[in-house]
This record gives sequence, structure tokens and C-alpha cells, in this order.
Amino acid sequence: MKHEQQVTRRQFLRTAGKAATALAAMSAPHFIPASARGALAPSNRVNLAMIGTGNQGFQDMKAFLAEADAQIVAVCDVNRGSGGYRNVSQFCGREPAKKLVEETYAERRRAGTFRGCDAYADFRDVLARRDVDAVAIVVPDHWHSVMTILAARAGKDIYCEKPLSYTLAEGRAMVEAARAAGVVVQTGSHQRSRPLTRFGCELVRNGRIGQLKRIETRIGTWNRHGPPGEWSPMPVPDGFDYDTWIGPAPWEPYHKDRCLYTFRFMKDYSGGQTTNLGAHAFDMAQWGNNSEHTGPVEIEDDGSEWPTAGLFNVAKIVKFRARYANGVELICRTDTDSDPDRTVAQCRFIGTEGWIEMGAEGFFAEPESLKTSIIGANEIHLGTSTNHMRNFLDCVKTRTEPAAPIEIGHRSATICHLANIAMWLKRKLRWDPVAEQFIGDDAANRLLSRANRAPWAV
Repeated sequence: MKHEQQVTRRQFLRTAGKAATALAAMSAPHFIPASARGALAPSNRVNLAMIGTGNQGFQDMKAFLAEADAQIVAVCDVNRGSGGYRNVSQFCGREPAKKLVEETYAERRRAGTFRGCDAYADFRDVLARRDVDAVAIVVPDHWHSVMTILAARAGKDIYCEKPLSYTLAEGRAMVEAARAAGVVVQTGSHQRSRPLTRFGCELVRNGRIGQLKRIETRIGTWNRHGPPGEWSPMPVPDGFDYDTWIGPAPWEPYHKDRCLYTFRFMKDYSGGQTTNLGAHAFDMAQWGNNSEHTGPVEIEDDGSEWPTAGLFNVAKIVKFRARYANGVELICRTDTDSDPDRTVAQCRFIGTEGWIEMGAEGFFAEPESLKTSIIGANEIHLGTSTNHMRNFLDCVKTRTEPAAPIEIGHRSATICHLANIAMWLKRKLRWDPVAEQFIGDDAANRLLSRANRAPWAV
């Protein structure tokens, strides 16, 4: 990513300039303790803005609405409101989101009306608001880095959905921007706030399955299919800012299957199910393997399948294998027998004395007695979070590290990017997790970054 600032909206730049001078002060808690004014006093609430109000955005928004000390004061989306998301019944966008927020707060206050939530089409207007403490970034992958970096520069704490980044270089730039600004960043890898996932990883880390030898991950199939061959441009719907939706990606003519929920099946915006579901499976693998601050040293294609024509062009069948410096092997396969409408992101740890599997499909173990094993007081414990949004809000107040901090989110997303590159190039690649570069392979290294379309270089 370029170092110069090219995002030119004047209002945002004026406010961001003032915010930059105050970043040192922002590193300390700026909330009055609950004991001073009461747990739900306005001074103890986190003013939150939702950037991205589609399928996942609505799910995250409802989770934040359930937290009494989070006040959603703004929503933002390039889509005014429409269908076309994951389910036919869904009607998403900024206006439906604003309506849900206002109705929820009105019912809670029993006043019948509530007009405390603003709706925006441009995220920079949200970042310019001095009363916004934190933002939830729930947008297509190709927008994550620009929004996260600008939000960090504006002094906002950030909840960014997984996968953290679109490219490895963007992920590293996001980490550096967050560190420089001293902001809290929670990656939306919610498995880290699921007790069974944590318990399974603790069992592995404490040697309950003996020596870890292999990690097997399974992810779901495509759950949408675009035009199979030649496709024709379509008129942009009223109320949808398509140029901004494209943003930093290369410009292409509009087609309904390019945007909203199905963005994840095109390489210009996402990495397919490798990044969508793999972000969960590989995060669990990293956690149990105690490699969450590093990564594998080798990765290779193992028979992946890619479409030869059509709008969708990401890996249709994911098959790769990787090896860590400790000798542990990581294998990933598309679960072709799974129901396309079911989320599949499973991770199985195989050791010399048993195995443990966890994820969206459930928790399994052999021997069964592992399920009732007790982690002792002097053994390895991996945190206490049981609610990912609650954990983020607590860390905003205490300025402590969340359950899925940005560096760990970056390292988990890195495996997604490495896998896609290895599967695309169809060869074994050697990886240096410290330098974050392929060893002796310039062609592979060129795929670690992408130039952004103007004016979205940051």
C-alpha cells in the first residue's frame, strides 16, 4: 500500500488532522468508571457506528444492540436498502439498519420514538464524528484495510470482521496503523469467544492428545453460483453507490451477482471460501498449535479446482497442505458432501494419543473421556471471553487486548492468502513467517499485495 494520503474528502481530513494530535491522550481510558456514575450512565457507554449493514452487518448490529452499554449512534452503507443478500427475506442497507436501531431503542425506552441514529452513505462522514468512540467494519474484504487504517488514524477503536485483510501486505499495514494509533482492534473471529473451541485448544496445548502431528480442516462449498459463461453488464439499482462499492478494487461493469452477498466469489474482492470459512478454521488451527504469532514454513497445492469461465473465479474446491517448523502438518479440504447453505468450518487436531475436533459443526473427541477432562490451575489457559462483542466493549473501556487482537487476526488471514497463492500457482512454496515473504519466488511475492484504485491509496 502506498504511504501517501489520497483520500480527499475535506471534512474527514480536517477532523482526522485534529484527531492525530490527540492520539496520545486516547491511549488512556476516556470513560468515567461505572462506580462513579452508574453502569449505564452516558459517560460509561461506548458510542458505536456500524459501517456496513448487509447480511453479516445486521447480525453484528443485533449483537451490539443487545449490549446495554453500547449506543449505536450511526450506521453507514453504500446501499440505501434492498434485497439480494443471503436470504430472500432479508432487506438490508443503511435505511433498514437505522430503522431497526431506532425501533429497538424506542421499545427499550417505551417512549414510542427514538431519533438518535444517523445514516450515512460515506464512511468518512462517520469517522469525522468526534462523538463516535468505536466502529464496526462489516464490509467486503477489499475495503477492510482502507477503512481500518483511516479509522485508526481518526482514533476510533475497531471491530473488523474476518478475514482481517484482502492481501497480506494490507494486513501488515493495518497492524502497524493500529499500533501507531494505540487503538483497540477486535477481529471478528468469534470462535475465540466460544468456550468449547477454547477448551479444545487448551486440551491440545496441554498435551491431552499426546504430541500434535496433524491438523485437518474442512470448509464449506460455494453456496451461490453466478453466470457460468459470458455475462452482460446490468444497470446499477437506484440507491446503490456502485462506484464507492468497488472502491479500491479494479473497476468493472455492474452485475447483480458481483455485489452484496456474492462478492466473496470473485478474486477482485475476496478469496472465496478459503478466506470466508477458512478464516475460522485456520484461526482455530493456529490457536491449538501455539502458532498464532507466526505461521507455516511451507505450503502447496494439493489438487484444488478453479473455474475456467464465468463471473465467479475463486477456488471452487479448496485442497492444500502446509507444514510448520515444529513438523505439524496442516491440511484443508472443501467438504463436498456438506449442505451449501450450512456453515462448515471445522478443525481437527490429531495427536499420538487421540484427536479433538471443533467448529461450526460441533465438538468431538477420541477418546470420549477428553470431553470431561479438567484443565488444572497451573496448566495453560487461553482466556475467558464468552461473548465476542462484549469482550470488545470491555477492552474499549479497559484498554486491554481483546480475544482476537489484530496481529492474531492478521496471522490467521495470512494462511488464507498463502493457500490461495499456492493453489493458484500450483506449486510448493517456502515461506518466511518473520519477513513475511516467500523464499526465492518473486512471482509468488508479487501476489502478496495489490495497488489500490485512486483515490483509495493510504
